[in-house]
Amino acid sequence: MFRYVLKRAPTKWPWAIPIAPALRQSQPWFSSLPYSLRQFGHFTPSINNTFVDETDDTIYALSSGAGKAGIAVIRISGPGSLNVYTGLCPTKPPPKPRYAGVRALLDPASPDASNANILDSDSLILYFPGPKTVTGEDVLELHVHGGSATVKAVLAAIPKCSTLGKVRYAEPGEFTRRAFLNGRLDLAQVESLGDTLEAVTEQQRRVAVQGNSGVLGKTYERWREELLLARGEIEALIDFSEDQHFDESPTELLTNVRQLVEGILHSINMHKLGSQKSELLRNGIRIALLGPPNAGKSSLMNQIVGREASIVSSEAGTTRDIVEANLDIRGYLCSFADTAGIRTESTRSISNPNEDSNPVIGAIEQEGIRRARQKAMDSDIVIVLASVEAVKGGGHRISYDMETLKLAAAAQQCLVAVNKSDVVQRDTLELLIQEFKSSALGSVQGLHGAEPLTISCKAAATAAAGLTDLGGVHTLTERLVQSFSELTSLPGDMHHLLGVTERQNQLLSECQMHLQGFVNEAQACGAGREPDVVLAAEHLRLAANRLACITGRGDSGDVEEVLGVIFEKYCFFLCNVMKKTID
Repeated sequence: MFRYVLKRAPTKWPWAIPIAPALRQSQPWFSSLPYSLRQFGHFTPSINNTFVDETDDTIYALSSGAGKAGIAVIRISGPGSLNVYTGLCPTKPPPKPRYAGVRALLDPASPDASNANILDSDSLILYFPGPKTVTGEDVLELHVHGGSATVKAVLAAIPKCSTLGKVRYAEPGEFTRRAFLNGRLDLAQVESLGDTLEAVTEQQRRVAVQGNSGVLGKTYERWREELLLARGEIEALIDFSEDQHFDESPTELLTNVRQLVEGILHSINMHKLGSQKSELLRNGIRIALLGPPNAGKSSLMNQIVGREASIVSSEAGTTRDIVEANLDIRGYLCSFADTAGIRTESTRSISNPNEDSNPVIGAIEQEGIRRARQKAMDSDIVIVLASVEAVKGGGHRISYDMETLKLAAAAQQCLVAVNKSDVVQRDTLELLIQEFKSSALGSVQGLHGAEPLTISCKAAATAAAGLTDLGGVHTLTERLVQSFSELTSLPGDMHHLLGVTERQNQLLSECQMHLQGFVNEAQACGAGREPDVVLAAEHLRLAANRLACITGRGDSGDVEEVLGVIFEKYCFFLCNVMKKTID
């Protein structure tokens, strides 16, 4: 039996045979073709989508970092790898595959063993025959001394070696591109490779490891295959229902496929949740410090980041603009924002009832307050500060701003801290805290059960290194780390979902939209109308196409365009670090 095989073919493929619309309408044979062939406009041979790439070339690049080092690693990949070895070490046989050997590298232009022609006297050589290598091709690694002159001389000598094909410096991301084309990596793993190279904190490293495991790519490929099988059943029903007897009616078939699709939709929701949490770890958790003027926000920020990031003064309103600082806290990347003190009617009437007059809030301070409010709404965690202040006539009370408390309550995570705890005795402080909890926190929805932390930035600043948590700042930091964990944690068997990237999340959203369209069509049976099985099959095709875009496998039409962007974005410096040294 003759079997048609259809691919979505880019127009650059000369063997793609276009079917003109007029021909489709005029030729009776076209209407007799299966639906899966009628919906497209090209027939092509059954081949995989590939780049027009010079894969017969042997490529090389410096794999280790630029600059002076003890060892530099030069990687060569391609069919001419052994020829490069022969050109550099003509008098010695290649080392046993996957075993290291020490060799002297000679200049291919003058391959005698005189000292004048030795590029590096003691190089470690490793040879890896394909296809079980990082690129799926023959790979040769030269571990040479890391001096700049040595590295430059070896790089310049490699293209002089006589090989069957061309030897050239690798383009940006070309090693990774070949690994993908040879099935060693999928696109999800390529993105994780980029995350691994860019990781600066422990949590970012863990996210990269989860994505690089290959579990995500296998999951998406399994979903795609399940959708393709379901689509095949539906299209067989479309094409042959008049000629063949099927055990299931269209309604029964769509109902059964709907159960499969609903299971995938549930899993997609979990993957999207994993993407949200992983973005916090990749891009950093945003933390805003809010409170009335002179509550100690700048002092607290300086204590946490360990340097004078913000100006500290006894004069209220010193901070007018937002001051930000990034740091690593227990493996979590954090972005702290010290904001302008927020003064409103509630601040003046509650915290300073004995003042004779209210200060005027100028235009600059008003803009600072507006930015502080916006920063609070954009942050993942809000630390709201109150402070113990003296009251005219004697005594103390806790100064706070009611609007600030309400802003903090609306955040994903909120911590309440009371600064200047050192100005009163412990018994007095406990009474003030109880009053603050009942009169202020108890009146704000979302803060009823909040337990404020008492801190003293002044005591923390004067404490000697190695002493106990004198000012309470370390306790506050511990509470922050606990909040970080709550924001980014997933159940034990779902940690691999932290490898889901923003690109994958967007494609999953598109896949989800098409799957929901299928579910809506399948539910037409219960709505009293006949389901459109052609439209249902199209929804499955589009959903499977989006999954193919995630991994780069299958017949996704725009994978080629996506690949170039991904490889250059994540792998540029891997292959281009030392190109200037040989130009």
